[in-house]
Amino acid sequence: MGLLAVALLASACGGRAARRGHAEASEADIRPQTAASVPSEAPVRYTYEVVAEYPHDTEAYTQGLYWKDGFFYEGTGGNGRSELRKVDPATGRVLQRTRLDRQYFGEGIALFGDRIYQLTWVTGKAYVYDAQNFRPVRTFVYDGEGWGLTTDGKYLYMSDGSERIAVRDPETFGIVRTFEVTSQGYPVDQLNELEWIDGLIWANRYLYDEVVMIDPRSGHVVGVIDFSDLQAPEDVLPQTDVFNGIAYDAETGAIYVTGKNWNKVYRVKIVKVA
Repeated sequence: MGLLAVALLASACGGRAARRGHAEASEADIRPQTAASVPSEAPVRYTYEVVAEYPHDTEAYTQGLYWKDGFFYEGTGGNGRSELRKVDPATGRVLQRTRLDRQYFGEGIALFGDRIYQLTWVTGKAYVYDAQNFRPVRTFVYDGEGWGLTTDGKYLYMSDGSERIAVRDPETFGIVRTFEVTSQGYPVDQLNELEWIDGLIWANRYLYDEVVMIDPRSGHVVGVIDFSDLQAPEDVLPQTDVFNGIAYDAETGAIYVTGKNWNKVYRVKIVKVA
């Protein structure tokens, strides 16, 4: 079992086969927190309603996603297939792109000022691009794995597939602090794509059809959104992989979600479970 667990974690963001079904959280997935005092409040439970659907490139192994001025910006993964893209939501057409060298497996992206940051999985390299023309302007190196990335406008927040989130300085990419994400005292791991929404970090959990809403001050999960059965059966194709990708339009409040190699992006309304 130990070797199996290591193998699963090692492949967490790499090129792997799609895993069918909806994973359910259990005490086997989380470890007790050791702190003497832990919060007892359960996260608020939410579900969703689909408001609209948009085409999505089934060759796009979605690692990072955000919305800006009417367009999706998407970071994709896969050695030899990793890109940064600007996409027309109405048609799914790629309007602008730049490709990473074959040795790099692209991961999460975030817009900070006039720069786009893009992580790589296990090679410890972050690219920084001019947001207008996608021209590379600098790179950073870091230890460990890169998974998801978002920003609050002051710092970058980076996940690595564990229960930890690193807060980084955009100018140096140095770590300002780290915090552990917990739910009722239990660490919540497999944190993947990140999006900053109204003061909270929304995070996909890899292999789970859910998004956790994280208070970045405490690390506590304050809400969980169940995205089970988001895709219709006819939309699940041979190449369809796991749920991943969150984008937020701060001007309208619209929320968009998708998955790796999915054929659609969904605009959704979040609904509290009664």
